[in-house]
Amino acid sequence: MLEYFVHIDPAALPKDLVLITAEIPESVSRVSVSRKHLPADWWRTPPPPELAAIGDRFGQERRVAILVVPSALVPVEFNWLINPLHPDFRKIRVQPPEPFFYDPRFFK
Repeated sequence: MLEYFVHIDPAALPKDLVLITAEIPESVSRVSVSRKHLPADWWRTPPPPELAAIGDRFGQERRVAILVVPSALVPVEFNWLINPLHPDFRKIRVQPPEPFFYDPRFFK
C-alpha cells in the first residue's frame, strides 16, 4: 500500500480503486532479490533503469511465478510481483475485488 500511496496525487484520487488479496501456497515457485544484487541507488526516485530490466526478465523468462523484491520505503518489508503467465499462477487463489475507501488520515 505504501508503494502506491507515495505516487498518488491527493487531488486526483481514483474513485474505482479496489483491493485484491491472494492466497499463495508454499508450493508456488518464487525467488527473492537481495539488496546486494540491486544497483546502489535502487531505492531512489526515479528508479534506475536496471530495476525495470529485472522486472522485464522476470516476466519474460517465466522461471518462477513470484519475484520478491525489497520495499524502497520500508527496509524490512518486501513487495511480491506475480507473473500470471507462469504455470504456478493457477495455484494462487485470487479473492474477489473489494472496494477500497480512502481514509482521510492518509493525506494529512
